[in-house]
Amino acid sequence: MLRQHDSSGVVREENTMDPTSKQLSALAEAPDEGPVVMLNLVRFRDRATDGDGTGRDAYLRYSSGFMPLLKRCGGTVLWGGNVTGTALGQGEKWDYAVLVQYPSRKDFVETITSPEYQGINSTRLAGLEDHLILAVSETYSKFIPPAR
Repeated sequence: MLRQHDSSGVVREENTMDPTSKQLSALAEAPDEGPVVMLNLVRFRDRATDGDGTGRDAYLRYSSGFMPLLKRCGGTVLWGGNVTGTALGQGEKWDYAVLVQYPSRKDFVETITSPEYQGINSTRLAGLEDHLILAVSETYSKFIPPAR
């Protein structure tokens, strides 16, 4: 959550873990020349806000519901792992990183705005303290391209 003071001095909370319409428009309007990798950085809550286990438990439940949606659009998880420390720079503390490839930016936007995704998103939000997704266009890779 981002806490900001409005013009009258009232503190307002903004959910920063769902994309804004401006972010979705920027993705949809960007050149869409093939696959895009979404670099996900997540920080788990100690306890899920839905009362069902830890934040990691909730994220795993969300992931189980998300995988069929990802597969349906032709996407795949390339890599995922626990963040074990910061090697350079000063930034947020993250618990987990995952690289998710979509056939296109359009496929990403359609997936996360679908009714099916909206049905599982509350579980993601229950498990996470913070979530940052960066859209990354490949310039170099040693990964073998997926068979088409």
